[in-house]
Amino acid sequence: MTPGAGLGIAEVAARSRIDQRTLRVWEARHGFPAPTRLPNGRRKYTDADVELLREVVTLRDTGLSLPAAIDRVRGAPPPASSSSIFAGLRTRRPELSPGTMPKGLLTSLSRAIEDEYCANADRGVVFGSFQSERHYRVVESRWRDLTATSDLCCVFADFDNAKAPAGGPVEAPIGEADPLTREWSVICDAPTFSVCLLARERPGQSDRPDAGRLFDMIWSAEPEVTRAASRTAMSLARAATPDLVPTVEPEQLSGEPLPSSPEIRALTSLTNRMLSYAEGGSAAGWGHRPV
Repeated sequence: MTPGAGLGIAEVAARSRIDQRTLRVWEARHGFPAPTRLPNGRRKYTDADVELLREVVTLRDTGLSLPAAIDRVRGAPPPASSSSIFAGLRTRRPELSPGTMPKGLLTSLSRAIEDEYCANADRGVVFGSFQSERHYRVVESRWRDLTATSDLCCVFADFDNAKAPAGGPVEAPIGEADPLTREWSVICDAPTFSVCLLARERPGQSDRPDAGRLFDMIWSAEPEVTRAASRTAMSLARAATPDLVPTVEPEQLSGEPLPSSPEIRALTSLTNRMLSYAEGGSAAGWGHRPV
């Protein structure tokens, strides 16, 4: 997304028929919707945010309270117009506040997750988003290893065509204007290993070296969070590769994940603190709240 892209609050208010003051109140009280904030503080929304707001209005017209309507749309499958894994998770789980991380550290975290999955998980559902095909080809051999131990493995990049190469993940193409061209993701949803790392590149970084490019990042080892991310990714994969991704829900995604234990939440919180120190704390812009 180029600087200034996205929908401003005035346009969202007009399209959703919810006035701007109400949108701000809902965000403050319920964490919904969850717009992206630009460095100047302005809110930017997506088409998916508008669809969710319209759903809330419809549900309230049927008699549901506002909290119940918001809970209902958060638990529903992502709207067909949604084309962002990062924004989809933020909409469903607004308490996950992203922090800022350079690409170099993001690469290290991604590799650690991939290695851990290959070593300890089996028959899971795995998704990755690489922005461009050239980024994916550099690590294609690693993702072939992930495919070998998965029931379904799919990657998103600016591929020319959708395909399912032998021994490799399904390759799902994304368009030039697709929000996924700015996103980085690793999602591993398996019975014995559940973790997701989602990031969105900040605009206006043409003057930065590649390894220093900054991303807004969310990560979690909580099964419920990972399941929300993998369901969004599955919806997008089906839209991009209708003949290659099964229409029947894989067993891993058909039921609800086990609730997160206090130990998992504590470990996630501790890791967030460790990352903040590794990147110099607030000086690096890391502001992830414990999840």
